[in-house]
Amino acid sequence: MQTRTLGSHQVGAIGLGLMTFDQTGAQPRQQLLDTVTAALDAGVTLFDTADAYGPGEELGADAQGANERLIASILDELGVRDRVLLATKGGHVRTEGGGWGLDSSADHLRGAVDASLQRLGVEQIALWQHHRPDPAVPYDEVIGTIKEIADSGKVAGVGLSNADPDQIRAAHAVLGDALVSVQNQFSPKFRSSKPEIDVCDELGIAFLPWSPLGGLSDAKELAEKHPAFAEVASERGVSAQQVALAWELAQSPVVIPIPGAKRPSSITDSAAAAALDLTADELARLDAS
Repeated sequence: MQTRTLGSHQVGAIGLGLMTFDQTGAQPRQQLLDTVTAALDAGVTLFDTADAYGPGEELGADAQGANERLIASILDELGVRDRVLLATKGGHVRTEGGGWGLDSSADHLRGAVDASLQRLGVEQIALWQHHRPDPAVPYDEVIGTIKEIADSGKVAGVGLSNADPDQIRAAHAVLGDALVSVQNQFSPKFRSSKPEIDVCDELGIAFLPWSPLGGLSDAKELAEKHPAFAEVASERGVSAQQVALAWELAQSPVVIPIPGAKRPSSITDSAAAAALDLTADELARLDAS
C-alpha cells in the first residue's frame, strides 16, 4: 500500500476507524480481531478510536473507554504495537440512557488524556485529537488546553475533529507543528468539508475523513445513491466503495480516509483503493456527480 505522512509518521494511505459494533451494540471481539488482522495484512497502519466509543446504550457512562480497552487488548494479543499508529480522541462523553455529551473544559480534557494513556497501555499517545467543539467553552480556550497537552509529553501529536477552516488556522497559529491532523466528515454524500481539506493541504496537516463511505447505511447503498461512482466501479471491475475512497485520496496528498469495517473482507476491499489511480476524466465525472 502507498503511504502518506501524518506528523513524523508514514502510515498506510487508508486507515481503519474502530467505532465498530454489531446491531445490538456489542463489540464481538473475535470478529474485530480478524478485521484488525486483515487490515494489517493489507498494509493498514493507522487505527483510530475515541474514549467515547463503547457498546450498548444501557451502559451509559460506563461505556466510556470500552473501545480503547478492546483495541489495546487486541493489538497486545497480536503483538503488533510497533506496526501501528494508534489514535484516539477526547472531549465527547457518554451519558446515562445512551446519550452523548460534550465536555471541553480544561480539567476534563487533561483527565481524558490521562485516562486514555492508562486504557491504551502506552506511555505516550501517538495521536490525541479533540473530538468536537463544545459550545460551552470558547474555542481559543480549548486550543490553549490542547497546547498544554501537546507540551506535556503525554502525546506525540495532536489533532482536531469537526473543525472549520478558521478554527484550524487559529489552532495551527498556536500549536504549530504539534498539530498534525484534522478529522472531519467527507464522503460522496457529504462534500462540504472541501475547504478544510484545502486548508490542511496548504498547512501540511493530514486530513482524516470520517465516515468516508457515508456511514454504515450509505456505504451499503453507495452504488445506488451515487450512480457515477457505480459506473466507474463497473468499468474498472471494482466496488463503488473502492472508487469513493480513491476519489477522496485524489483530493489531496494529505487525505487519509479512515473507513470503519466490521468484517475482514470490508477492510481488505477498502485498502485496495490505495492502488486505484483514477483518471482525470473519471475524477471530473465523480466531482460533477
